[in-house]
Amino acid sequence: MKKFLACMLMMILAVATGCGTGGNEAKKGDLPPLEIGLMPDTDSLPFLIAQEKGYFEEEGVKVNLQQFKSAMDRDSALQSGNLDGAISDLLAVAFAKSGGFDVKVVSASNGNYQMIAGKEETGTAVKDYAGKDVAVSRNTIIEYVTDRILEKEGMSEDSINKVIIPQIPTRLEMLQNGNLAAATLPEPMGSIAVHNGCHFLTSSEQLGINPGVIMFTAKALADKKASVQAMYRAYNKAVKYLNETPREEYIDLIVEKGGFPPAAKEALKLPKYQEAAIPKESDVTECIKWLNAKSLVSETYSYDDIVMDIFRK
Repeated sequence: MKKFLACMLMMILAVATGCGTGGNEAKKGDLPPLEIGLMPDTDSLPFLIAQEKGYFEEEGVKVNLQQFKSAMDRDSALQSGNLDGAISDLLAVAFAKSGGFDVKVVSASNGNYQMIAGKEETGTAVKDYAGKDVAVSRNTIIEYVTDRILEKEGMSEDSINKVIIPQIPTRLEMLQNGNLAAATLPEPMGSIAVHNGCHFLTSSEQLGINPGVIMFTAKALADKKASVQAMYRAYNKAVKYLNETPREEYIDLIVEKGGFPPAAKEALKLPKYQEAAIPKESDVTECIKWLNAKSLVSETYSYDDIVMDIFRK
């Protein structure tokens, strides 16, 4: 009888354990997929690594990555419902909210934005480019960084001739071909330009500002919060990989998958990536202040209006 009872107990435990495991797997498998928009910059790399290394799959979430060459195309896809979230910036978030489209910043990103002078230019300071053609994309993080650079130099925003070129690869090409005096570019395009003979002037990193973010629609955060959290667990695995792995082990992969020019293989300079966390309050308030001053957004959004903390335990 004792042997019989012992066998029965072992069977019950085995069944219970099996059911528990099956339930967890089903829960992971039931996570709705995410559509994420990327830009051709270094902020995209943790997503590319997470995809290629299978980290999303490990966390039980399917993440479809869509590449965009301009902020305008990315924002159109977001507002048309084709994206759940995107690598973006605080300006785009404020524009969306002002237009009645509810989005939230979930984390800061690690982007760097550089002002680069053309190959034939001899000026070594930003002030040397007063009155000259400098390429930006209108009402985006690029123009914001450019204006902050000019402010630091004691220059007004109309002291340069802003040439509006939304597509990042086109901006890079025109700068390298001598059609512009300077341009503001995200990484890795800034480093590629310098590698190809252009000249570094200054950057957002030197200014100590970081308006780059990862945002999601309010609908995605309401309907797919568990998927977003799983995505970030995979993202953090990719951050660890990028920070700890020799560059040569992944450089070919990210140049190919990121859609970067071949020169990026030698020129690309990666930041020390940070695990996902909400942005600094000062980064948010400075951006809103700039938008208000230019009458681009009338609302004075608070930090809590813009940011949602899904990482709090």
